[in-house]
Amino acid sequence: MAKIDQQLFTTHEHALEKEYELCPKCGCELSVRHSKHGGFIGCNNYPSCDYTRPLVQHESIETQVIEGSSCPECASELAVKSGRFGIFIGCTNYPQCRHIEKHDQAAAEDEIDCPKCKTGHVEHRTSRFGKSFYACSGYPKCKFLVNYPPVAEACPDCGFGILVERKGAAGMRLECPEKACKYKRPV
Repeated sequence: MAKIDQQLFTTHEHALEKEYELCPKCGCELSVRHSKHGGFIGCNNYPSCDYTRPLVQHESIETQVIEGSSCPECASELAVKSGRFGIFIGCTNYPQCRHIEKHDQAAAEDEIDCPKCKTGHVEHRTSRFGKSFYACSGYPKCKFLVNYPPVAEACPDCGFGILVERKGAAGMRLECPEKACKYKRPV
């Protein structure tokens, strides 16, 4: 153990953080930088040169028009597009028509009506942080949401329109999402 080279532990730069390329703008060396959004490659001559590029190059999917399809709202063609939440199908007449089809749309008989507004239905959504929740499809008007999978069964105690399925220490159980109601039942 006495033959360990102590210089390896005193250097401030990690071997993998050096990029052996030159900046296309100024000709200075490039290195791996870190920000709150992740790693990137930037120029070492930073204040005077602002060249940066992503650490990983993602392939961008070009918009592919689906032949023979039509938008149910404006009758334009539909296309496969790529967004910040992944691939989706949307209308080619985008700024005027905002129709989007989700790849995991459930059948109409599986839809659970919203217990608050009675006009929309409860659908699965994902937050920008990747958390799953269930919310009303008429979102701006109706702000109903639950964090657990809904079940189309009315609460026997308070009469609320749905129950939610939760996992507890004793196993799976159905319970009422209303805070005032304490109804719980094992599944």
